[in-house]
Amino acid sequence: MRSFDLSPLYRATVGFDRIADLMDRVLTNEVAQPTYPPYNIEKTAENGYRISIAVAGFTADELTVEVKENALHVTARKAEDDAGKVYLHRGIATRAFERRFHLADHVRVSGATHADGMLHIDLVREMPEALKPRRIEIASAPQLESKTVEAEAEKTVN
Repeated sequence: MRSFDLSPLYRATVGFDRIADLMDRVLTNEVAQPTYPPYNIEKTAENGYRISIAVAGFTADELTVEVKENALHVTARKAEDDAGKVYLHRGIATRAFERRFHLADHVRVSGATHADGMLHIDLVREMPEALKPRRIEIASAPQLESKTVEAEAEKTVN
């Protein structure tokens, strides 16, 4: 349990709510991190990423992928059709799950595919033009130099 409260940050700052939310999330003592289902995050290009989640036993209709407030939510609900089945060993876990991934600014989901028991979610980072680095040309000022030289010459003549 935390020994300090971050709520005064919400009252005293304007526009920094996301930073306070991030600090609150990091400092929360949630020790039990979900481990089901297993997933990979890979970088596919300079600004491209892919999240691959093992969803064996689920169909595409039983999976939901949503983006809400810079968070990617992946949920799965299995239809109960095991009424007449008797398992001697059940090693394929088809229990319902919800997995969340926090997305960075300017990252959007470009698509999702389901094949061979894997759910692939493709992400793209799109930097706005205003945030991209740009080179500022430095112009020379020959007029300023000539005026300064002329002013110096007039001072010496007078």
